[in-house]
Amino acid sequence: MIFVTTGTQKFQFDRLIKKIDELVGEKYINEKIICQSGFSTYVSQNFKSYSFMNSEKYNGYIKNCDLLITHAGVGTILEGKKYNKKILVVPRMEKFGEHVDDHQMQIAEGFYHKQLVYLCQNINNLYSDINETRDRTFSNYTFNNEKFVKSLENIIGN
Repeated sequence: MIFVTTGTQKFQFDRLIKKIDELVGEKYINEKIICQSGFSTYVSQNFKSYSFMNSEKYNGYIKNCDLLITHAGVGTILEGKKYNKKILVVPRMEKFGEHVDDHQMQIAEGFYHKQLVYLCQNINNLYSDINETRDRTFSNYTFNNEKFVKSLENIIGN
């Protein structure tokens, strides 16, 4: 199962949903797709999509998917890494009205250069990027909550 998530920002991400819908409709993708579409307006014809879902359901789809396709939301990427998922990041872009700037490209490039995710830089290459993501071996992400808590305690003065 592929889980697609566009996050909860008050911007559409129709470009991603439409392209996946096309790939499913043209039989390039034959597996089950579940999508959390957020504020997107495009309605998929070929897979199940929910505007929003509770965190338990959302995290369950991340935990159980074979591939996670996501916007460049740090929380979603880290949740996927927590379960060692293969992650394809498609950053939201300002020029398509998907965000106020292109900070998601910077986030995606950072994770990509650390070999934690694969980066889709052109939506027209999504199908080949899906295959590339499946074929790659990614680095594990080391969560260090104890170090974070100690740093935070130092900042706020215990």
